[in-house]
Amino acid sequence: MCGGGGGWVGWLNGSMALDPKIAARLKRNADGLVPAIVQQHDTGEVLMLAWMNDEALHLTLTTGSATYWSRSRAKLWVKGATSGNVQHVKSVALDCDADTILVKVDQVGAACHTGDRTCFDADPLELPLG
Repeated sequence: MCGGGGGWVGWLNGSMALDPKIAARLKRNADGLVPAIVQQHDTGEVLMLAWMNDEALHLTLTTGSATYWSRSRAKLWVKGATSGNVQHVKSVALDCDADTILVKVDQVGAACHTGDRTCFDADPLELPLG
């Protein structure tokens, strides 16, 4: 279950803010966002890339439902709230620079809005042979 590293502290105290210890570590872009790589917890399959602000990360840690910031709609969205293709969060980690979040989930249905299992199902790019 997620919540390691003090992520549950704010929730247990009735606060709706991200734990200050986590917030202080995050390195956000100019829009206050951090990229989140989403991975299937048991296979390691990379499902998608999304964006999180502090509130999205807080909600993800405290509810166990993957919550992201939609840059196109400028609002929070819970993955699968309308499609049913939910992501049950198993763990959350920051990378060594605290500028990327890794969210490991149990994906129900398609991760991509196109209906594909992952957002990386398109034809692979060709690599030059050496």
